[in-house]
Parts: sequence; structure tokens; C-alpha cells
Amino acid sequence: MAGEFPKHPFLLTAEETAQALGTNIDKGLTSAQVKELQAKYPTNELDVGGSIAWYAIFIRQLANAMILVLFFAMALSFGVGDYIEGGVLAAVIVLNVSIGFYQEYGAEKKMDALRALSSPSANVLRDGKTQVIPNAEVVPGDVIALKMGDTVPADMRMFEAMNLQCDESSLTGEAIPVEKVTHNEIYVEGGEKLAKEEGEVGIGDRINIAYATTVVQKGRGRGIVIATGMQTEVGKIAASTSKKRRKPGRSMNWKKYGKAAPVKGAMRRAYDFLGKFLGLTEGTPLQIKLAKLAYLLFFCAIVLAMIVFSVNKWPNPLPSELVIYAISTGIAIIPESLVAVLTISMVVATTVMRKSNVVVRDLSALEALGGVTNICSDKTGTLTQGAMIVKKVWTPPKSIYTVRESMNPSDPTVGNVTYASADAQVKEEEKRDYDEERTTQAIKFDGVPDQKLNPKSQSSPEPKAEVTPDLRMFLLSAALCNLSTVRYDEQEEKWKTTGEPTEIALQVFSHRFELGKKKLEAAGWKQTAEYPFDSSIKRMSVVYDAPENNDAGLDTENSLVFTKGAVERILDLCTHVGTTDEPMTEEYKEQILKQMTDFASQGQRVLAIAYRPWNGRYVAGKNDGVDPTLGARNDEAQRAAVEKDLILLGLAGIYDPPRRETTPAIFDCSQAGIKVHMLTGDHPETAKAIAKEVGIIPRDLGVLPTGVAQRAVMKATDFDKLSDAEIDALPELPLVIARCAPETKSRMVEALRRRDAFMAMTGDGVNDAPSLSRADVGIAMGSGSDVAKSASKIVLTDDKFNSIVAAIREGRRMFANIQKFVLHLLSSNVGEVILLICGLGFFDESGISVFPIAPLEILWINMVTSSFPAFGLGREAASPEVMRKPPHDKRRGVFTNQIIVDMIVYGILMGATTLSTFVIVVFGKYNGQLGRDCNKHFSEECIPVFRARAAVFAELTWMILLTAWEIKDLRRSMFRLNPDSESKFPLFKDLYNNKFLFWAVVIGGLSVFPTVYIPGLNRNVFKHTDISWEWGVVVGMTLLYVFGIEVWKWIKRTFNILDDHKVLKGTWSQGEEGTKTKFGKTMSFSSLKSWASRSRAQSTGPLTPSTTQPRSTSQAPQNRVPRASAV
Repeated sequence: MAGEFPKHPFLLTAEETAQALGTNIDKGLTSAQVKELQAKYPTNELDVGGSIAWYAIFIRQLANAMILVLFFAMALSFGVGDYIEGGVLAAVIVLNVSIGFYQEYGAEKKMDALRALSSPSANVLRDGKTQVIPNAEVVPGDVIALKMGDTVPADMRMFEAMNLQCDESSLTGEAIPVEKVTHNEIYVEGGEKLAKEEGEVGIGDRINIAYATTVVQKGRGRGIVIATGMQTEVGKIAASTSKKRRKPGRSMNWKKYGKAAPVKGAMRRAYDFLGKFLGLTEGTPLQIKLAKLAYLLFFCAIVLAMIVFSVNKWPNPLPSELVIYAISTGIAIIPESLVAVLTISMVVATTVMRKSNVVVRDLSALEALGGVTNICSDKTGTLTQGAMIVKKVWTPPKSIYTVRESMNPSDPTVGNVTYASADAQVKEEEKRDYDEERTTQAIKFDGVPDQKLNPKSQSSPEPKAEVTPDLRMFLLSAALCNLSTVRYDEQEEKWKTTGEPTEIALQVFSHRFELGKKKLEAAGWKQTAEYPFDSSIKRMSVVYDAPENNDAGLDTENSLVFTKGAVERILDLCTHVGTTDEPMTEEYKEQILKQMTDFASQGQRVLAIAYRPWNGRYVAGKNDGVDPTLGARNDEAQRAAVEKDLILLGLAGIYDPPRRETTPAIFDCSQAGIKVHMLTGDHPETAKAIAKEVGIIPRDLGVLPTGVAQRAVMKATDFDKLSDAEIDALPELPLVIARCAPETKSRMVEALRRRDAFMAMTGDGVNDAPSLSRADVGIAMGSGSDVAKSASKIVLTDDKFNSIVAAIREGRRMFANIQKFVLHLLSSNVGEVILLICGLGFFDESGISVFPIAPLEILWINMVTSSFPAFGLGREAASPEVMRKPPHDKRRGVFTNQIIVDMIVYGILMGATTLSTFVIVVFGKYNGQLGRDCNKHFSEECIPVFRARAAVFAELTWMILLTAWEIKDLRRSMFRLNPDSESKFPLFKDLYNNKFLFWAVVIGGLSVFPTVYIPGLNRNVFKHTDISWEWGVVVGMTLLYVFGIEVWKWIKRTFNILDDHKVLKGTWSQGEEGTKTKFGKTMSFSSLKSWASRSRAQSTGPLTPSTTQPRSTSQAPQNRVPRASAV
């Protein structure tokens, strides 16, 4: 913060603040002062970081673990003079690096465009004159004038505010605009104690400070700049986002940590550097797993080379063909195309995601989505629309109007308004819950209570609202005592609004009954006076003259005063209630306050609407209460004369509506084993109500265990008071945290990480940036702040929570496909290694082991033949069950037990059949004639070996291609992949669903013939020759291989081994209450059966899923029938 302040400026008077900064409130800074300050302070800009440099992306691609292994193999090939093999390996490296660099660099460029924002300007007072300058030129001490619609250029201490309200939702998460004041009497939240220290009041409650990047929603004001650039509150958040935090134990401060600290710190830092460079300590779970795999395979390649040399008795010097054989075994065990296939699959996925309004900023984040166990989401603009809507209206004596089926705050034509009596809503009889009393084992068709099957009566739906005299007067007052506009844009074909969100909500409600302000004024209603909203009295009034023959039947001889404001303030001015002029009694006032509390408990902001007839026509300066003797107090007297003896017309409950798609999206997350947490800056009651509305917490917290229910909703101050140990001891982390500060969200992320959760953080405001940066997957909104986007890995261009579900579904699809092509590539590597190691026993006449398959044959199979089917597997459509399985285990990654066992089984089958083919050809037909130097050159005596290699090459190619079809489903037979198909032989249809994979296998199978028969290419490059009768052996062994795979799948299905576990469900699931199927008037046996089966699928735990429970806790299983939602 600029200047030397004795206290934080919000605790100082405006004069004290100006004095500390050396500025003048009336004249501003002088030109000389501005030059000095510009030299002293950086420009007023946020350093949110630019795009990653191209060379950093290139180096990151070169440092990939698999690439480093290929570099080593290439160097060995060139070292022994095998330039063909070395050249091929070099081409493989160039291809992999080029693809990765091109795609990641392109993604970064797209984000550069998304980050581009226009530069706003500031209205500044300098040398006693008003100037308009770019925001970047603002310096501390500048006096800035603000008006409605301006973006606040820097943190300012306000000294003048006329109905000034700022939208701080992007900074604090508070949806309602904040009224600004000029005094320094700031109270500690929840009490009447004046704040004396900075730490006693959060930034959201320092209401005499206007913050940089917030927007003026209403009014005007002036203030002194107290902080610019990275010293603003927004800048501090941006700095904390990019600030590097050293891991524990890395300090080299021997004075603080002892004499051993420099040595230990240096060693751990070196470990971190090498681990990061090699990809072993940083990255997503899949990246780390593949890095470890690469080095494990590299170690295996060295071991295999040692075996090759040992079998050949370590001749001195080592013959070049023996070194080539060792390199061949190393190449055979390394899946050269894995990096390229993985990168291209991710690029295809990003293309799909872009169509779903999701921009992937970091390719690695896409696969990480499949492992997300928890989503920490902001409320404003993410779960909700970030706009206000009238939800309920009460008019005296007991009428409740409810807006239904509308989530659009700007469109009055969406949804409908129903009417009900307040008594009917409050005194609704509690019905007996038969479902709760029953158990799964007791469900029988004839055991269902008769009251369920034959209900005596059905509650009738609420009728459509009609305009009554009471409602008409309420609508008149709400529409006319209003500064907002609502109109339909014919060109854009949508509704447009301007003004403050609360007033827009009231105006839209009036438009539902075709009583909007514009229509009323066109009918002759004429405004004669306005008393703007005053934060000290929390109300606003206008005076209108009614037209002749108005629909309300009002007397045109008298003007009308319409007032709206805070309920308590309006009630104090009311003497009567309703159009019948019923007197306001203490009992009536208590009833009204009870109704207000009912609305507030539903997360609604409640306003009171009132009016009064003026005695005669209102004439400013004559009969408006003006008293010349009062002087400066005349305004107060004039307003007091107008705002008295009011008649209460009703209450309006206004709330920020959830997006329509939010609840189903949360339910999908729950079904997928993902828990959603809401972290918001809103008031606890509002947060709780919205959380119940969207299904984050149950409407009845009693369905949860006591310990969980008590902590399901917490205030940030309570959460922050807990130590890490106390947080870890909670049975469940809170599902809702209200009044969140950036540090609270970061602590929540760390608490989840300590519970082995893999979390995503969603948000759109500046206050979300630290959490976005520290979360495993940061997901920002496209309409959000620049700081948030820079801290995120994924950006949602449509800001919708359900796009997150689409992203997770795509991430899971891609992860499942990664498992498939990893299995496809590695099983072929296992088969090749088995073939080569067993081939060490075949010695030629010079005593050197003979290749059963040549090195370039292996490279051709690994890079060309198996790569395209692997690409095809990456394009496989998502399984219908992909969002019904739990997140994958981040510790295991793609290498689950099933993948590992399948890889070994398929590899053994492949190795055994190909080795048998080589033996049959060489020893069955040619009596074991292996020739001399057949690893290098072709000769007549090498014909048996070359023919055997051709047969093995063709057979291995076909087996690898058919494996791609077989692992489209890891458990179902290739001949019936779709269990719902009614076709007797659906093989072709099932395989042709993935056209790319289909043609990759077909074309790959046909490519065998040219490589076997083209002269020169076959003998000089691939070291094999044309064959004839051997095709019979090739076909027979290939069919035997397919039969072996089918038998193995049958064993897995029959004995239910290596199966994925299902999501464990508790007594309640997030989003379930909003998506339950309602009971109809009758119940069939089939519906009862499905109901029972659904209950049997449920299992233990109070919540679904249980990923945030402490690892030491467990719960006993219990079966329970789910509740049927009430009709």
C-alpha cells in the first residue's frame, strides 16, 4: 500500500488519508507530484503472467521421459554404425516432439486471445482540473470520480458517495452490490464494536473502500487512490496465485534449522530439480506414471541387453550384430508411439471439448479430470446465474405468489406465477413416510401399504395467479418505484435489462403481468418527484400522478407515493395494511415479520412495498413539506413529509437463481463418485438455502449423521479457527463454507489433499485465483477475471456448471481409452520381448544368436502398424457406464490390476504363438538350418530364417491389429460388444462403429503383403523374404490367439475377477432430491421391482461419495430403501 499510514485507510478519516498521501481533496495532485509518484511506483497494472515462451514448451517436450529413453537407443544405434535404425529412431523422436510442441503451443496461443481485455480509463482530478487518463497512469494520491458503469481503477478511500454501490462479486463473492459510505465508523461483523485494527474486519466489510476491478452499479462518488497495481487487494490475490512456495524441509538456513540444514536442503532441492526434469515428481498422475514406466522399461532394456551378452558369453570385442540384437530387445520393450498417441488423443479430446464450450489451457489437465474426486465451486455465476429474480411475493392478508419454472432473471415470459394461501403453505400436514419404515428385504407387491396404492386424495396444484386489486397495487408500486429498464430487443431476439439487479428483478416481475414501467408511463402515469435510495434509511420513494380511467380505479385528484425498501424500515412508517386499509397492529406486524423470516430462510433478500395517496396533487416546493426555516435540513423534512402514513402492499422475496442445469449436473457428479463443495462469500443463510436448492446439502439435514450435519455448513471464520489437525479430525469436510476469504478456499483445497482427494476448483472471480492455482485442476469461467483465467488449466466459455460434467465425462472417456491403447501397445511389447529373449537360444553357425524378428520389423510394427489402431482406440466413444464408476485411483493411474494382468496374458499368448511359428518354419520344414550372418545379410543359406521372420512378422502384425478390436471392451466378447444388440451376429456393426479404428486394422492387415513381397525392401530393410505355405501357419496361430483372448475374457466374466468396483452410495446423494422420479397415481409391479433394485444398489455412508472421509474411519454397511419424493 502506498504512503505511510498510521492505520489502514478504512480506519482513518478522509482528511487523514489525504494528509498521509500528500494530496488535496479539492484539487488533486499537482503535475510535479504525479511525475515523482510515477517514478516511484510501478504502473497501475496487474502482473498476471503472460503466455509460456515457445522455448520453454520445446524444452519440456524434450525432457519427456519416453523421449529421453529413445535418445539413448538412437545414440547406441549410431554408435555401432546402424545408421538406418538410428535414422528411424531420430524420425520417431522428431515426430513425437513436433506433435507435442505444436499442440501445446497452439493451445497457449488460444489462451492469449482469451486473456486479451480492453483497457479502461479513469476520471482523475489533477491541478484542479478533471482529466480522463488510462488506468495504467493512475498513481497513489490521485482523486478519482466514479459514476455508474465505471470500473474502479485502483483501491480508493471514498470521501464522497451518493447512493454509490459497487459490484464486488468478482472479489469477495458477494452477489448483492455493496453500498459505500464515507465515514470511518466500521463495525466488527456480528456485533456493535467499532473496529480498531485491520484484522478485525474483512475486505468485504470495509465499506468505505472501493476496490480495483470492481464495477459501479449505481450512484456516484469520489475517492483517494490508496493502492495501485499489485499493491491493491486484487493484486495481492494475483501475487499469491503466482507466488512460488518452497516445499517443507528445503530451507538452507542453518541459523534457524541447524547446521545440517544446508546439506539436507541442497540435497532435497537437487532431488526436486531432477524429479521435475525427469517428470517423476511433478505433473498429473498419468504423466508421473508414464515417466516411471519409461525409466522402468529403460532399466528392463539394460537388463535384457545384459542377458543378450551373457547368453552369448560376452565375446571380446562385442560383435556389432550382438549389440544390434541388444538394442532390438530394448526397442521391443519400449512403446515408441505411446507419447505421440497420448498427445494426439488429448488433442482430439480438446477439439471435442471446445465444441462443448470448454477451452483446455493445459493438455495434461484433461486426463486429470478423470481422477477428480471433489469439486470446490464458487456460487455466484457458477452454480447460480449471478442475477436476481423475484421468487415469492406476499400480499395481505395471506396471499403467496410463487414464480415457478423460471431461471432467467431477464425474461418475463419464461415460467409462470401461481397463487396459494399462506396458511396452506405454513400448515401443510406432515405425511407419514412409508418408505422410511420399510427395508429392502420386506418389499413385496402385496406388502405395499394400501394408503400408497390407493391414496384417498391428491393435493391439487396451485392455480395460476390472477391480478387482484391487492396484487395490482403491489405491481404498480414495484414497477414505478424503480429505475431499471426491461425491454425486448427485436434485432437480437432476446430481453435486455439495465440497472441494479434488485430493481431489475422487481421490474421483470411486473412485466409478467404486463404492468411494466414503460407501459404504465405510456398509459399516462406521470412522475412528479423522486427520493432516491438512501443507505442510511434503506428506502426509496417516487411520486406519480395517475391517468384518467386507470385500471386500478385510483382517484386522479390525488398524487400517489410509492415506496420500497428494507422491511423493518418500511413497517415503521406504515399505519395500514392492504387495499382494504386494515390497521397495522402489533400482531399484524409480528405476522409480517414472521413471513419475512420465512422468505429469508429460503435464501431470499426481502423487500417491502408500500404506497399512500397524497392529499391532492403533489407540487414540489408548495405542498411537499418544505419549510424555509429549516435550511440545510429541508431535504430531510421534505422526505419525512412524503414517507409517512404508508399502506403496506406486500413483501418481495428476491434471490440469485441457480442455473437450471446445476442440480442435474451435481447429481451426475454424485453418481460418478464426485462430491461437490460450495465455497462462497455469501451470507450463511443464503448459502445454505442455495445449497439446498441445487442439492449440495439435503433439505433435511437430519438424514445425515449428527457429526456430519453439524459441520455440513460452516462460516469461514469458524473453519479458519480450526487447526489442520482439527480439520482432519472432522468426519466429513463441510459441504458449504460461507463468507469465504481466499485463504479459506486454499485451506479447503489443502485439507482435501491431506485426505488423498484429487480436487478441481471452479470459479470466476479474482478471489478464486489462489485456489485455482493450488487445486489439482483449476477451472475458470470465460466471463471471469483475467487473474482467474491465468491461474486455471481449463476455461469454461459458457460459465455453466454442467459443462464441468461434460469435461469430466470427456476426461474419463479419454482416460479409459488411454488404458486401452496403453494395454494395446504394451501387450505387443511383452510379446516381442518374450519372442526375442526365447530367440536367444537360436545360434547360427558362427555362434551368434539369430533374430526371430529384425529390429526394423519391430520399429515398423511399433510405430506404424500398432500406432494407428492405438489412435483409433483413443477415439472410442464413452461407455454408457463411464459416469457410474468412481474416479480412478490416482495412485494406480492407468495401470490397474486388470490392465497389468491382461497385458501379461495377451503378451504371453502373443509371444508363445509367434515363437511356435518360428520353430515350425525353421525346424519343421528346414531341419533347424539357421545359416551364417543372417542378422546382417541375405544369402541362400539364410532363406529358412528369412522365411520364418516373414511369417512371424505377418502373424505378429495381425495379432496386434486384432488385439485393438478385442480391447474395445476389456471384458465382453469381440463378437458381441453391445449387450443390448438383438442381432444374431453383430460383429461387423459393433466394429464399424469406430470407423477410424476399423479401417486402421483393415489397412494395417493388408500392409503386410507389400512389406513381405516388395523386392529389395523385404530382404535389405526388413531382413525377411516372400513366403507361401507359411500363410497357413500364420492364419492358424492368429485364430488360436483370438480364441485364447476370448477364453480369458470368459473366465473374467464368469468368475467376476478384476472387475471395477461401483460407486458406494449413502442414505443421501447430492442432487438426488432435485432429480427423483415422482410416484404416480398407480404403481406397477415392474416399477416396484426397479425401485427395489435401485435401493439394493445403495450402500454405506452418510454421503455419496465418501472421498472426504478420514482414511482411518469406516462405516458398517446397511441397506436402506430410498425415499420416494412427495408429489
